[in-house]
Amino acid sequence: MSVFLANEQSLELDTAELRGLAELVLADEGYPPSTEVTILLVEDEEMAGYNQRFLDHAGPTDVLAFPVESLIPGLVPDLDDRGPPLMAGDVVIAPGYVSRQAERLGVSVEDEMVLMVAHGVLHLLGYDHEGEDDAELMERRERELLAKTGRERR
Repeated sequence: MSVFLANEQSLELDTAELRGLAELVLADEGYPPSTEVTILLVEDEEMAGYNQRFLDHAGPTDVLAFPVESLIPGLVPDLDDRGPPLMAGDVVIAPGYVSRQAERLGVSVEDEMVLMVAHGVLHLLGYDHEGEDDAELMERRERELLAKTGRERR
C-alpha cells in the first residue's frame, strides 16, 4: 500500500503505527498494494479552516476524509494492472483535538488516534454513518480492524 503521512503538528506520535494501520485497513478491505492514501496530521487551527471551508462548520474537529473516488463499502473496483493506481483520497486528523477528546472519553491518545485513522480510511472506501445500519456496519469494521492490532474501539 502507498500511504503517505505528513506530520505537520506538534504532538509526538508513532506515525509508523498510524501508517501501518492505514495499510492494514486497505489490505483487509481487499485493495491492491498500489492503492494510494494520504494522511495529514495538522494543528487545530488548520483543521478549523478545513472544517469551515469544506463542511461549513465552525472550529476544529477530529478527522475529515476527502475521497477521490466514489467507492462502495466491501466492493473493490476492477482496476487495470497497467493503469494508474487507485487514489482513494486524503484523511486529515487534528491530533491536539483528538488528544482532548481521548481525555474526555477516558481512553488513551494512541487508541483514539488509531480509531481516527481507521475511521478516516473507511470513509475513503465508501463507509459512512449517516443511517443506523450504515453506522453499525462502519463501527463493526472499526472494531474488527482495531482488534487485529490488539486495540479496542471505544
